[in-house]
Amino acid sequence: MKILYVDQTGQLGGGELAILPWLRAHSEGAHVVLFEDGPFRPLIEECGIPVDVFALDTLKGVRRESGVKSILSALPAFASLRRRLARLAAGFDLLYANSQKAFLLAALSKRRGQPLIWHLRDILTAEHFSPILRKLAIFAGNRYASVIIANSHATAESFVAAGGHRHKVRVVHDGIDPRPFDSITPEAIAALRREIGSESSPMIGIFGRLSPWKGQHILLEAISAIPGAHAVLIGDALFGESAYAEGLKLRANQPDIAGRVHFLGFRRDIPALMQAMDIIVHASTSPEPFGLVIVEGMLARKPVIATRAGGAIEIIQEEESGMLVTPGSISELYTAIERLLSDPAATERLSRDGRRRAEMFSLDALFQGISTVIGEL
Repeated sequence: MKILYVDQTGQLGGGELAILPWLRAHSEGAHVVLFEDGPFRPLIEECGIPVDVFALDTLKGVRRESGVKSILSALPAFASLRRRLARLAAGFDLLYANSQKAFLLAALSKRRGQPLIWHLRDILTAEHFSPILRKLAIFAGNRYASVIIANSHATAESFVAAGGHRHKVRVVHDGIDPRPFDSITPEAIAALRREIGSESSPMIGIFGRLSPWKGQHILLEAISAIPGAHAVLIGDALFGESAYAEGLKLRANQPDIAGRVHFLGFRRDIPALMQAMDIIVHASTSPEPFGLVIVEGMLARKPVIATRAGGAIEIIQEEESGMLVTPGSISELYTAIERLLSDPAATERLSRDGRRRAEMFSLDALFQGISTVIGEL
């Protein structure tokens, strides 16, 4: 089967990292269109999959919070991109949209009767999207999507609650290969701790792009009351969030945490970095659609603290395979970190049972889920 995959970005966001294993294993007949170039493109090409970049900078102005004015200003760019995408899409058996913007363009570009899968990776609530974008997404999903893959039950329920047709939705959790987390040597871990500059102090890692709703600022405030604890931020600002990143750096230079916050930027050695941490924190202030970082931390056999919302509660069994705190609560995060640092037995138990739980989110389960959906069409 010839499948055209469409994604709005060439950056390595969660959705791109989540679909990459599927592309690697199912490269035959695959072709990818990106609306922006970036590090995602060469990784796809390494799979032997051809990539076209239909770059239109005007589309970058349409963000989750965009209103009618921003959308109308982008219509000429949408029209031009639709024509280019329609010409290419005509030669494929199936269209597979890996993001909301990609889905909207694919919906308008597909030929009559051509199947279209929308892999929905967003919580469609007012916290994440403007009213006009939510209405547009729901209308297009109900009318044009042959089937919608949701990456969690939380994502699926947000679509239905906003007016989406439940019968179109299939939940397929993301999956991760555990093998890279099992091949890290003690020497590599020690070298990373020396590189970071915190060999003997406890290190609390937070992984993901620097964004207000990802909650890096919550972690900085929590460690301010824990003498000696270091925060390690892995990730960078991707989608117009550089002002937030600068704010974090200003906060990190204040006397109470100066020298205890480390910005590593975007890294590819995530399994090793997670093994080098003492605790992994997921501090999103709004519901996370799934939470790849949570599963990765558990695969690394590290205790994970996540926020009690969205896909996180489908991954972590509270007090069994990890700890959950209220989104945005500095005090609860502080208490959870303090408990883990002072209770080695609890840390060991959560690390062990967390790994066992994380293995349920496997690539085999992901591949079977997507294959089953494609088989329905």
